[in-house]
Amino acid sequence: MKYSSQMVAKPYFIFALILLAGEILFGVLMGIQYMYGDFLFPLIPFNVLRMVHTNLLIVLILFGFMGATYYLIPEEAERELWSPKLAILTFWVFAAAGVATILGYLFVPYATLTEVTFNNLLPTMGREFLEQPLPTKVGIVLVVVSYIVNVTMTVLKGRRTVITTVLITGLIGLAVFFLFAFYVPDNLVMDKFFWWFTVHLWVEATWELIMGAILAFVLIKVTGVDREHIDKWLYLIIAMTMVSGILGTGHHFFYMGAPEYWLWIGSIASAVEPLPFFLMVLFAFTMARDSKIKHDNKIALTWAKGTAVMAFLGAGVWGFMHTLAPVNMFTHGTQLTAAHGHLSFYGAYIMIIFTMISYAMPILRGRLHGNCAKAQKLELSSFWMMNIGMLGLTLALTAAGIVQIMDLRMGTELKGFMESQESIQSIFMIRLGFGLLVFVGLITYFASFFVKEEA
Repeated sequence: MKYSSQMVAKPYFIFALILLAGEILFGVLMGIQYMYGDFLFPLIPFNVLRMVHTNLLIVLILFGFMGATYYLIPEEAERELWSPKLAILTFWVFAAAGVATILGYLFVPYATLTEVTFNNLLPTMGREFLEQPLPTKVGIVLVVVSYIVNVTMTVLKGRRTVITTVLITGLIGLAVFFLFAFYVPDNLVMDKFFWWFTVHLWVEATWELIMGAILAFVLIKVTGVDREHIDKWLYLIIAMTMVSGILGTGHHFFYMGAPEYWLWIGSIASAVEPLPFFLMVLFAFTMARDSKIKHDNKIALTWAKGTAVMAFLGAGVWGFMHTLAPVNMFTHGTQLTAAHGHLSFYGAYIMIIFTMISYAMPILRGRLHGNCAKAQKLELSSFWMMNIGMLGLTLALTAAGIVQIMDLRMGTELKGFMESQESIQSIFMIRLGFGLLVFVGLITYFASFFVKEEA
């Protein structure tokens, strides 16, 4: 570790992993409720489980991004973090707000939660993924602003690189597009139109910039490839991401009352969206092939290559699979959407957090060359369990989605929704099995931290 202020990343990484364990656990509970509807009812109904599951995902990704940023920025800027104390304060404020919000979801009826958190002053609650109470949303804004100020001041006072430029651009975009969470038009079409400005432009635009910057940083460290070479790849990937990601918002506007030209814009942009992820695969494997050093932390490079592949499959292949307008007319809202969502979030964002933690955490713990071979072998087992589990889960959801399309939207003798649900119960059981495999893989990943160093 070159700079002492990099240590502030450690609590962010640890808390992100704790939140991930909770997120997967709630996903498993939802999988059980899909098969046994009365499970945990009325203690924790399905809508609450789902709200906690998705909100934990968003918060853990933000914690992972913040930890990764606080680790890499001092090395990129070649100076200590502008304010380590602010970074630690931000951590505790964000952690407290996040825990309080989740406890509110679990123990307070949502209607009551809206009343006690001043939703009447500025109505922002009740929207999918953006269910957070008003004080939590305000807290997120303050946390992100302090985070951006800390990072930007560090860079302005130190060296500026392509990685820091791309990263800060992504962070500013993250902050700006979250402001649409405070705008809730009365008209439902307008509401959904602007709602996607946060949800889509986070996931398929600004977050991809952050992901690309983190991936480039790790590849520089573990391959020793010239920075200029990596910078060229990063510029190309980011350019494609911004063009396809921004216009790709249109594939959410197909059948909600927006003008018909979005059918063309959304479809064409959707056809382009897999390309930056394919470039990311070429990027990671080319850097690994051209590696100038043999870094002892081999598992970090494995995670980096895995991130590129799984992001391409989840965001690229499964995204394109159902986002052309004539296809989306039949697939929208089925389990195909869930298949794409699970694999893309995992492949792009959870895996890039694993990549950064696997590279940085050993260094933060005094193991400058990475964990020992035994620990890396155990971590490799977790890598395969989680990836096989997510691929299996995705394939199961895909099969369920296809059955739903055949049952509900094609042919002349359509089934009712609950009849269709009954016909895919066996698929839900398979999905639950793969979900449990992912959870076991995460526990194995945790176990790798406790393997003693070899003498």
